[in-house]
Amino acid sequence: MKIDIYTSPLCGFCTVAKNFLIKKGVDFNEYDVLTEPSLKQIMIERANGSKTVPQIFINQQHIGGWEQLFRLDQNGKLDKILGKK
Repeated sequence: MKIDIYTSPLCGFCTVAKNFLIKKGVDFNEYDVLTEPSLKQIMIERANGSKTVPQIFINQQHIGGWEQLFRLDQNGKLDKILGKK
């Protein structure tokens, strides 16, 4: 299981998404696009042009941002993607 999340320290939704993943008990790689601006272009390419943070990837699959992550959980699909249950 590999989770990548592109964030900025100024982003409230980034904090919410990270805390949610921690609560789910999964490890993730965080990439701060504010302190490392070169990562933003990589994020945009991986996210098919999306420029906002957070951008979340699970096993190379683009999930989207916080709202999409939360919607997957509400629909009961996130645990399956994470290999839980």
